[in-house]
Amino acid sequence: MRLATYRADDGPRLGVIVGEQILDVSALVGLRQVTDMLSLIDLGAEGLARLRQDLEVENGPILQRQNAAHNLADVHLLAPIQRPRKNIFCMGQNYADHAAEHGAAVAAAPILFSKATTTVNGPYDPIEIDPAVSDRLDWEVELGVIIGRAGKNIPAERALDYVFGYTVINDISARDLQFRHKQWFKGKSLDGSCPMGPWIVTADEIPDPHALNLRLRVNGVTKQDANTSLMVFNLPAIIEALSAGLTLEPGDIIATGTPAGVGDARTPPEYLQPGDVVEAEIDGIGTLRNPVTRAEA
Repeated sequence: MRLATYRADDGPRLGVIVGEQILDVSALVGLRQVTDMLSLIDLGAEGLARLRQDLEVENGPILQRQNAAHNLADVHLLAPIQRPRKNIFCMGQNYADHAAEHGAAVAAAPILFSKATTTVNGPYDPIEIDPAVSDRLDWEVELGVIIGRAGKNIPAERALDYVFGYTVINDISARDLQFRHKQWFKGKSLDGSCPMGPWIVTADEIPDPHALNLRLRVNGVTKQDANTSLMVFNLPAIIEALSAGLTLEPGDIIATGTPAGVGDARTPPEYLQPGDVVEAEIDGIGTLRNPVTRAEA
């Protein structure tokens, strides 16, 4: 299933995409108490089973209910998880070619950092540049993993059992801040620097998350083009390392790293500018399309 958050007159709503329509999950008889993505994830496998059952039974009647179904093209999609409960967990230099373009050796253990919850941005919403803060804003297309149930010290062989679904992430990075402060958190945590979406695809629809093409374009020009099979640390290794002594909870988000082709490593370096359009795409999931604008003074 494709699960999305969309803007309605009374605020954000959780929707399930059926064909070219998006259905309000709270209109389903068995899930009226589910008002957002996190409340659905909290229900675990039972919640998804109830959602599938309701769709099978009520798909026809729901389409006739007022305000229960909308044409997907007519709604404004928001980030699937509007405000995560915790910072977004991130992998650094998890593709060998990306490490090499920064002159780094392949890491012996996962490089972990985080992005603040206020970085979350919609799949089609603007990325703002404030030149007074940073003039070296860079792009990074990444596979996003959504955790579906709580776990600690999760062994690699069971790690994928804890995955709810997958999404697309653009890990926008202020390179000047990232390297000035030595520790990456600040340069990775400017407001709106984590476009995400356009939806979550449930894990059952992605048979192999290590066989997905991912690419990024700026103004239609391809900057990154790779496959998740090239990760240094695959998803089980990431989840095992991250969960060692640290409880992962339903709704936690992991950004799994980016391949080569970032702007900062180019000759000469390239950075996002007001007026640009940046697209981050992963086959089988979807495409983010964010305009770049100048922040208002």
